[in-house]
Amino acid sequence: MSVKMTAALLLLQLSGFFGSGSGGKVLVWPMEYSHWLNLKVMLEELVKKGHEVTVLRPSSSLSYEVDNTSTIEFETYPSSYSMADVEELFMESIRKQIYEMPKKSLWRYFLMLQEVVWKYSDYFESLCKDAVFNKELMTKLHNSSFDVIVADPFIPCSDLLAELLKTPLVYSLRFFPGSTYEKYSGGLPLPPSYVPPAMSELSDRMTFMERVQNVIYVLYFDFWFQTFNEKRWNQLYSEVLGKPTTLTELMGKADIWLIRTYWDLEFPHPLLPNFDYVGGLHCRPAKSLPKEIEDFVQSSGEHGVVVFSLGSMVGTLTEERANVIAAGLAQIPQKVFWRFEGKKPNTLGSNTRLYKWIPQNDLLGHPKTRAFITHGGTNGIYEAIYHGIPVVGIPLFGDQFDNVVHMKTKGAGVRLDFLTMSSADLVNALKTVTDDSSYKENAMRLSRIHHDQAVKPLDRAIFWIEYVMRNKGAKHLRVAAHDLTWFQYHSLDVLGFLLACVLTVMLIIMKCCLFCCQKFAKSGKKKKRE
Repeated sequence: MSVKMTAALLLLQLSGFFGSGSGGKVLVWPMEYSHWLNLKVMLEELVKKGHEVTVLRPSSSLSYEVDNTSTIEFETYPSSYSMADVEELFMESIRKQIYEMPKKSLWRYFLMLQEVVWKYSDYFESLCKDAVFNKELMTKLHNSSFDVIVADPFIPCSDLLAELLKTPLVYSLRFFPGSTYEKYSGGLPLPPSYVPPAMSELSDRMTFMERVQNVIYVLYFDFWFQTFNEKRWNQLYSEVLGKPTTLTELMGKADIWLIRTYWDLEFPHPLLPNFDYVGGLHCRPAKSLPKEIEDFVQSSGEHGVVVFSLGSMVGTLTEERANVIAAGLAQIPQKVFWRFEGKKPNTLGSNTRLYKWIPQNDLLGHPKTRAFITHGGTNGIYEAIYHGIPVVGIPLFGDQFDNVVHMKTKGAGVRLDFLTMSSADLVNALKTVTDDSSYKENAMRLSRIHHDQAVKPLDRAIFWIEYVMRNKGAKHLRVAAHDLTWFQYHSLDVLGFLLACVLTVMLIIMKCCLFCCQKFAKSGKKKKRE
């Protein structure tokens, strides 16, 4: 029996522990938009396996929706922010990151990024307070006796809830800026000599000057930049628990970290036993397209089609950028599916159709699809990898820059700058990935790597959640690094002790030598007198 088959059967046997009538109870602390789309796939699978899934949802949520047929339950609590406040927060931050920050110097860019993330931090802190200070809600959660909390840690508080409810915690995330919480809360070793921190836009094959740049990034993210306003979060956590504690400390108590990437996209680096990389867990085989869309695909002939989407958070563009893009698309021989909600561009060609929504996964899996123009969001990038489609990346914010850099480094895509690209740049980029066969070959290589796994990413993610439920946590997988101070972790105390020993021995030797020299000198003088 093959190793893959053995592993799959073992997984099925272990997963069968929670069979019909013995499902666990799962509490979920989610994050909006694409984060939710990915998390929802796991939750639907947990429901299929007989678990009760309850999602904590603020009254002002924007994207926490499920199909009418879903049995995922929602526990809605009153939010201090109105729906309009939340929408303005997200849209204004996106506008700044797309249209203002790229025009600034690197220093000013990161100062503005700090301002943006701290506005999010204030909102997240408000959500946390709305939940933990809601006595009726907390009493209900206590009485529900949940077996596990599954959370996206990009909104803190799940760790605080886990502490209050005495419930194991499983994280699902892509990354934190600078990979700081993965390192200092998760304990993940990421040597700066060959592991670039998240948002550095570097690869693992760095020149000397790039390694210098990488170390500067590490120092900046470790000692200056803060994804969350930690002083305020530390005060909140200490107030609620009635003892001094920190955000970093509580996050470090998470049992399992499920990272939404894999070695097809990620650069190799050390791992820990309670980390698993499950990128692409939402991907699936393509289904048949609606007739109207299929007819348009078939009308493309031998040239095929191009799929274009800037994700779930960016539906409209400025009129100038939309016309530049439309003019470029009008010059290519392929037919184009463009997910777009704004005013129809004046330069739109007859080969391009606009849609408020497209069956993206099914289009990418169609034999006639030649390229994918994408902002570089993790969900879309993984659908391209899954189906072996080369990409033209136009990153806008967040993890998108790193994702596109990774695809470019692996030879499966090219990168354009959203604010400065011309119509000709877009045409040339599309010609590059469609005419140069190496891009398709590299995309297919990444696809083979993705598919060649003993256990599918979604099955692994579900396994770990059920594993935590079965074992009442997974603290036995946490490395002892969590119990060490920073100087113990780097063995600075040991090095200091050894250095002291060496210096002591050297001092003793020097004193002995000095004593011998003095004695020799005295004996010489005595002989001269004689």
